[in-house]
Amino acid sequence: MDSINIKDIARICGVGVSTVSRAINNHPDINPETKNMIMQAIKEHNYIPNNSARNLKRTDSKAIAVLIKGISNPFFSKMIRVFEEEIQKKKYLFIMQRVDASEDEVDVALELIKEKKPRGIVFLGGFFSHSREKLEQLTVPFVLSTIGMTDSLEESSSYSWVSVDDFAESYKMTDYLCKLGHKRILILAATQDDESIGRLRLEGYKKALVDNGIEPDEELCVFSEVGRDCYTMDYGFMSMSRILREKKVDFTAVYAISDSIAIGACKAITECGGKIPEDYSVAGFDGLDIAHYYNPTLTTIRQPVEEMAESTIKILFDVIRGKAGHQKRVFKGELVEGESTRSV
Repeated sequence: MDSINIKDIARICGVGVSTVSRAINNHPDINPETKNMIMQAIKEHNYIPNNSARNLKRTDSKAIAVLIKGISNPFFSKMIRVFEEEIQKKKYLFIMQRVDASEDEVDVALELIKEKKPRGIVFLGGFFSHSREKLEQLTVPFVLSTIGMTDSLEESSSYSWVSVDDFAESYKMTDYLCKLGHKRILILAATQDDESIGRLRLEGYKKALVDNGIEPDEELCVFSEVGRDCYTMDYGFMSMSRILREKKVDFTAVYAISDSIAIGACKAITECGGKIPEDYSVAGFDGLDIAHYYNPTLTTIRQPVEEMAESTIKILFDVIRGKAGHQKRVFKGELVEGESTRSV
């Protein structure tokens, strides 16, 4: 059975559609044994129920879905808050959907469209390498926000997207460290096969080194394990602890591709008896609030989070209402000097 519906579940269980509906909605007026039988059938046949007919009607024309890949990344929390506020200002329902690292976000979106019927979708985070044919299956307007993208996608006029120039901003930070006199700059990067934001930030790092007359050293490029959520303090702490314990490479500065990674690395350095920035300069990327309150304050690239989130929603509603076609917005980051870096 390709696509099972509530009538199929009712037929399988030998009950009425209303009984299945009561079981799904946890209605008290249903026999527990009947409810268990229905829920078991739903599980066995992979049926995904609608929330309710009432909710389906409500979401049919007044909902915006935000699909988040990398929900543990604290950078997204402020964007999500702005999304929710802006969507609710327009009297639309806000739907948030987590997408696991192993999931295909377009497949998740297609199921969500069938289930919730949103008027528009925001894809937040992750990497977009889908074919035009697959994206054309999406029957509602969508905007890609803070997503690592292929060259073909960036050149396409068929999609809207909002981001910073991750390559240029990463170049800016690495060049800053080079100008402070650092020649041995270790980078805490994403996975080695990353093709998204992590790759762009790694390439910006390498290009800045070359332009400053420094040959990139692969021993100074540290990668996360495949399948691991790398934009975390835990990754920064564990990786830096291992590096300091093994003592295989010499370096004077650490550039982490996110503030969370950088703060984890800072904790590892101090726990190993090191001082920041006296022994090691540390720099991050994103401009999280915690970077300002950490001691020492973290040198970072601050992304204009609120403006990017507001622009994302504005573009989406412009497309939904036919006020404008697809748009592309690239924001500039700001290099914020903290107390975690010094000249050598």
